[in-house]
Parts: sequence; C-alpha cells; structure tokens
Amino acid sequence: MADHFDVAVVGSLHLDIMTKAPRLPALDETVLGQSWHFKCGGKGGNQAVAAARAGARTAFIGCVGNDDFGSRLLAHLDAAKVDRSRVSIDPKSGSGMSVAMEDTDGNYSAVVVSGANQNIRPSQYEGLSTRVLLIQNEISASATLDAARACKRGRAFVVYNTAPFLPLSDELLQHVDLVLANRVEATDGTGIAIATLSDAARAAQALSARRRNSVVTAGGLGCVLCTDKGELKLIPAVKVKAVSTHGAGDVFCGVLAARIAKAVELAEAVSEANIAAARFVSRADH
Repeated sequence: MADHFDVAVVGSLHLDIMTKAPRLPALDETVLGQSWHFKCGGKGGNQAVAAARAGARTAFIGCVGNDDFGSRLLAHLDAAKVDRSRVSIDPKSGSGMSVAMEDTDGNYSAVVVSGANQNIRPSQYEGLSTRVLLIQNEISASATLDAARACKRGRAFVVYNTAPFLPLSDELLQHVDLVLANRVEATDGTGIAIATLSDAARAAQALSARRRNSVVTAGGLGCVLCTDKGELKLIPAVKVKAVSTHGAGDVFCGVLAARIAKAVELAEAVSEANIAAARFVSRADH
C-alpha cells in the first residue's frame, strides 16, 4: 500500500546565500555587507519543513542537481523528517540557488536561479496520496498544473500559494481549493492596492470570485480569509518586533496546510498560521 501523507509539497529547493548589510542597495549601487551564510530555502522546501515542524506527516517532491548544494538541501529535509523519496537528482543541472540581501531592519530582496527545479517529472507524483497538496510558482507551470490535477483526482485539498506572482490560470484554478497570496501578489492578481485590512478583504473577495477559499496576508496589518461561501474573517496581526521577515510567508503556508490536514476549522487554521508566522519573524535563529 502506498504511503499516505498529511501534506505533500511539490515545489522548489534553493540553497540561499544570505548577505547582511546596513541597508539594501539602490539601483546601480554597491553596499558593503556585514556578513553572509548559507541557508536552505526555496518556497517549496521551506513550506514542507514548516508543515513537518507543525506536526504533519510531510512529503516533498522536487529535483536537485548532483552537487554540494543538492546534498545540503537533502540533508536539511532529512533533519526536519520530511519524506524525500520522491526527490530526483538531475546530473545535468545545477541545484537551485539564490542570493538574498537583508538589512538590519529585517527587510530583504533576492535573486533566484531555478536550475534543477524546472526538471520535475510527472512520474514523481503519480500515485501520491495526501490530504493536502501545497503548490507555488517556483517550478514549471506545467508541473504545478499536473501535480494539482493528479492530487485533486485523489481528493486532496489543494492550496495554491501564488508566489512569486504569475497571472492566474483558469486551468490551474479549477483544481485549487484555496488561493493564498501576500499583499503584493493579491494586488497584482486583483488590481486592488492594499493599505488596510479592509483593502485586503476586498482583494480576498475578488480572489474568491470563482467560489473557492482565499487568504490574503498583509504583513503587519494581519490577514483575511474569504471562504468559498463568501464569508469574511479579518484576523489582526500579532504585534511583535520583526528580526527578519525572510521565510515568514512560507511558515504561514506550511502551518496552514498542516492544520487543514488535521481537520482544523479553516478560520482557526488561518489564525494559527498567522500566529506561527509572527513568532517566526520575531526570532533571530533562522
């Protein structure tokens, strides 16, 4: 009998090279940094680790290169007890990586090179049995669509994190149960500028227009859930001092998926994800 998981993530793995500087550089500017270190990332990998740490039996489906970066990424999944039996190793492509810049206030920007992440094959998620499937936009659009279609046939609840933003695909959305966007992605997808939680609510309603659940996260404002029945739940932010916001959205996604998989009521699952993300940004150990 095939293994059954609480959460399966089809997505990206990147080894991030994190740099710290007093401020982020402007266009054409060089800023002297203070330090750098490696960090295992990729939205898919981050979300899988967050789901596993939240108590979900979690599988990750992806691809790495046959290189040191790939070895580090696989070891990171192992340490978090994420099943990686469906991760392939591509000898012809380098592992995904990024260079991220972070300032002393915790703001960051990054450049991502996908590498082997673009080489996920349908055979890797054939027969996958999971309560929740979590997908994003850091792998090929065809792989994301195929995974959603395959897991939806298996009655999975499909969560689509629209990061980084791509124009919303009707073909993909017909297999999606919940769309999750941050304020930038929500604005890109709906045209609604978000300056207040009420703005986020209007954006969430627009994303739910096709009768699906949506969540819009708005940083220090909080987040909004709009259910597939049109019901709104505005959840204020948890007030913390942000040490680093890098990866907070992925923690939100992973914890939300884990709670949905455990049959927690949707509004409560969103609230718990909101709290987990707030705690994450207040810590220096990530």
